[in-house]
Amino acid sequence: MGCTGSKRTRGDENVKKIRKPKPWKHSEPITRTQLKQMRDEFWDTAPHYGGQREIWDALRVAAESELTYAQAIINSAGVIVQNDDLTICYDERGAKYELPKYVLSEPINMIHEN
Repeated sequence: MGCTGSKRTRGDENVKKIRKPKPWKHSEPITRTQLKQMRDEFWDTAPHYGGQREIWDALRVAAESELTYAQAIINSAGVIVQNDDLTICYDERGAKYELPKYVLSEPINMIHEN
Protein backbone atom coordinates (compact mmCIF):
# COMPACT_ATOMS: atom_id res chain seq x y z
CA MET A 1 0.00 0.00 0.00
CA GLY A 2 1.57 3.30 1.02
CA CYS A 3 0.72 6.91 0.49
CA THR A 4 -1.04 8.18 -2.57
CA GLY A 5 1.58 9.39 -4.99
CA SER A 6 4.35 7.20 -3.55
CA LYS A 7 3.60 4.38 -5.95
CA ARG A 8 6.50 3.81 -8.35
CA THR A 9 5.23 2.85 -11.76
CA ARG A 10 6.39 3.51 -15.28
CA GLY A 11 5.43 7.02 -16.28
CA ASP A 12 5.24 8.25 -12.70
CA GLU A 13 6.75 11.74 -12.55
CA ASN A 14 8.11 11.01 -9.04
CA VAL A 15 10.61 8.49 -10.44
CA LYS A 16 13.69 10.34 -11.72
CA LYS A 17 14.93 9.26 -15.11
CA ILE A 18 18.62 8.53 -14.70
CA ARG A 19 21.38 9.81 -16.97
CA LYS A 20 25.14 9.57 -17.30
CA PRO A 21 27.15 12.11 -15.28
CA LYS A 22 28.27 15.29 -17.01
CA PRO A 23 31.78 15.08 -18.51
CA TRP A 24 34.38 15.32 -15.78
CA LYS A 25 38.13 15.43 -15.42
CA HIS A 26 40.24 13.35 -13.03
CA SER A 27 42.87 15.24 -11.01
CA GLU A 28 45.53 13.63 -13.20
CA PRO A 29 45.21 11.57 -16.41
CA ILE A 30 44.66 7.87 -15.69
CA THR A 31 44.62 4.71 -17.78
CA ARG A 32 41.69 2.35 -18.21
CA THR A 33 43.55 -0.15 -15.99
CA GLN A 34 43.88 2.44 -13.21
CA LEU A 35 40.20 3.37 -13.56
CA LYS A 36 39.20 -0.30 -13.29
CA GLN A 37 41.34 -0.67 -10.15
CA MET A 38 39.72 2.41 -8.58
CA ARG A 39 36.27 1.07 -9.39
CA ASP A 40 37.04 -2.39 -8.00
CA GLU A 41 38.38 -0.87 -4.77
CA PHE A 42 35.28 1.29 -4.39
CA TRP A 43 32.82 -1.57 -4.92
CA ASP A 44 34.81 -3.85 -2.59
CA THR A 45 34.77 -1.35 0.28
CA ALA A 46 31.48 0.56 -0.20
CA PRO A 47 29.21 -1.94 1.62
CA HIS A 48 31.35 -1.60 4.76
CA TYR A 49 30.28 2.04 5.14
CA GLY A 50 26.59 1.26 5.62
CA GLY A 51 23.49 0.46 3.67
CA GLN A 52 22.29 -2.87 2.40
CA ARG A 53 24.53 -5.19 0.40
CA GLU A 54 21.67 -5.86 -2.05
CA ILE A 55 21.34 -2.14 -2.84
CA TRP A 56 25.10 -1.79 -3.35
CA ASP A 57 24.97 -4.79 -5.71
CA ALA A 58 22.04 -3.27 -7.63
CA LEU A 59 23.86 0.08 -7.87
CA ARG A 60 26.96 -1.63 -9.24
CA VAL A 61 25.01 -3.52 -11.90
CA ALA A 62 23.16 -0.32 -12.81
CA ALA A 63 26.40 1.68 -13.00
CA GLU A 64 27.89 -0.91 -15.35
CA SER A 65 24.77 -1.17 -17.57
CA GLU A 66 23.24 0.80 -20.41
CA LEU A 67 20.87 3.52 -19.20
CA THR A 68 17.68 1.64 -20.13
CA TYR A 69 18.71 -1.41 -18.09
CA ALA A 70 20.11 0.75 -15.30
CA GLN A 71 16.73 2.50 -14.96
CA ALA A 72 14.93 -0.85 -14.69
CA ILE A 73 17.42 -2.13 -12.10
CA ILE A 74 17.12 1.02 -9.98
CA ASN A 75 13.31 0.94 -10.14
CA SER A 76 13.03 -2.77 -9.28
CA ALA A 77 15.48 -2.47 -6.36
CA GLY A 78 13.46 0.33 -4.81
CA VAL A 79 16.34 2.80 -5.02
CA ILE A 80 15.36 6.43 -4.53
CA VAL A 81 17.45 8.63 -6.80
CA GLN A 82 18.27 12.10 -5.48
CA ASN A 83 20.69 13.09 -8.26
CA ASP A 84 19.67 11.80 -11.67
CA ASP A 85 23.28 10.81 -12.43
CA LEU A 86 23.14 8.29 -9.52
CA THR A 87 25.80 10.10 -7.47
CA ILE A 88 23.40 10.26 -4.50
CA CYS A 89 20.71 7.65 -3.87
CA TYR A 90 18.75 6.29 -0.92
CA ASP A 91 17.12 2.98 -0.13
CA GLU A 92 13.56 2.72 1.15
CA ARG A 93 14.84 2.73 4.75
CA GLY A 94 16.62 6.06 4.24
CA ALA A 95 20.22 4.82 4.02
CA LYS A 96 22.33 7.06 1.77
CA TYR A 97 24.48 5.71 -1.06
CA GLU A 98 27.06 8.04 -2.60
CA LEU A 99 28.70 7.00 -5.85
CA PRO A 100 31.79 8.76 -7.20
CA LYS A 101 31.67 9.79 -10.85
CA TYR A 102 34.53 7.44 -11.69
CA VAL A 103 32.29 4.40 -11.15
CA LEU A 104 29.61 5.89 -13.39
CA SER A 105 31.61 7.18 -16.38
CA GLU A 106 35.10 7.70 -17.74
CA PRO A 107 37.00 10.98 -17.27
CA ILE A 108 37.60 13.14 -20.33
CA ASN A 109 41.35 13.13 -19.66
CA MET A 110 41.77 9.34 -19.68
CA ILE A 111 44.93 7.95 -21.22
CA HIS A 112 44.05 5.40 -23.89
CA GLU A 113 46.36 2.41 -23.77
CA ASN A 114 47.40 0.57 -26.94
